[in-house]
Amino acid sequence: MITKQQYVQYLISTPVNYTCTNLADHLEDTSHDAVNDYLRREKHTARQIWELAEPLINNQPGGYLIVDDSVQDKRYSQVMELVKHQYSGNEHGLVKGIGIVNLVHSDGTDYYPIDFRVYAPEVDGLTKNEHFRDMLREAYQKKGIQAQIVLFDTWYAASDNLKFIHRLGKTLVTTLKENRRVSLSREGGYIHLEQIEWTPERLQHGVEVKLKEVPFKVQLFKVVATNGDIEWVITNRAPKSIDTQVVQKENKMRWAIEQLHRELKQLTGIEKCQCRKQRAQRNHFACCYQAWFSLKVMAKKMKTTLYQVKNNLWSEYLRHELRNPRIPVYQPA
Repeated sequence: MITKQQYVQYLISTPVNYTCTNLADHLEDTSHDAVNDYLRREKHTARQIWELAEPLINNQPGGYLIVDDSVQDKRYSQVMELVKHQYSGNEHGLVKGIGIVNLVHSDGTDYYPIDFRVYAPEVDGLTKNEHFRDMLREAYQKKGIQAQIVLFDTWYAASDNLKFIHRLGKTLVTTLKENRRVSLSREGGYIHLEQIEWTPERLQHGVEVKLKEVPFKVQLFKVVATNGDIEWVITNRAPKSIDTQVVQKENKMRWAIEQLHRELKQLTGIEKCQCRKQRAQRNHFACCYQAWFSLKVMAKKMKTTLYQVKNNLWSEYLRHELRNPRIPVYQPA
């Protein structure tokens, strides 16, 4: 009978093929059906991810919680459960896939996932925004996370999410869509962001605005990138308590969750499971997070990247083949 340790070890060790068949081919006395049965039988959950993360995170008030979702591309699947058409930031459009909402803790330097939820409204009836709030609630009320600042992108900047974070007494930093309307005064009504007059003072310290259906005011910052792109960033801090440079730096901390998404896909095969049943897919996801933690801990120990740790597995093989190739170069007589 296959164990979780064997399956996670396989995810760490295999270079490109993450299928049940490939594992069975390389594990003695194991059939494809045995691997598939394991994935369908067990019940691994996000609670186990927190058990891995808790001793590793630097749980201080100066940290960050970051929320974002990632779509596991399943465009060629025909009968796989959980798969639906949904928007993918990587593809800038709709793809067939399985959505995962991730919650990541960062101390500003290092980062670890502490929770994840599979987006499956047909199973649990929950939207991504409800997963967003549930994970934050558990992080602060059950896990004892002390991070004061919550980072997320435009997609999660809905009024219910903003109000929820504000009620928690936490600081939010997020971006607005360029078509979002704000109010500078009761008399002026709601206007588009481009209609705001950006004086030098406002460019430096932001401007206090009111959002529809949000009972408190926020500070709006116009952040201009070196290539001319504009991000409209808001925070619920007091007026003039920070400047544009600070809020821009905080907003950039969201890169950590994008890095996590890339590492999970490129190093653990999180998209590659071909099992049809949702329980098998969920167990595969949980095992991929544990594989990621294994690579992360080793990378910290070796003071290198997760990619280098994975690539190093094949260095000795390459040296051996160069010294004593089992497939010599063909040369005609």
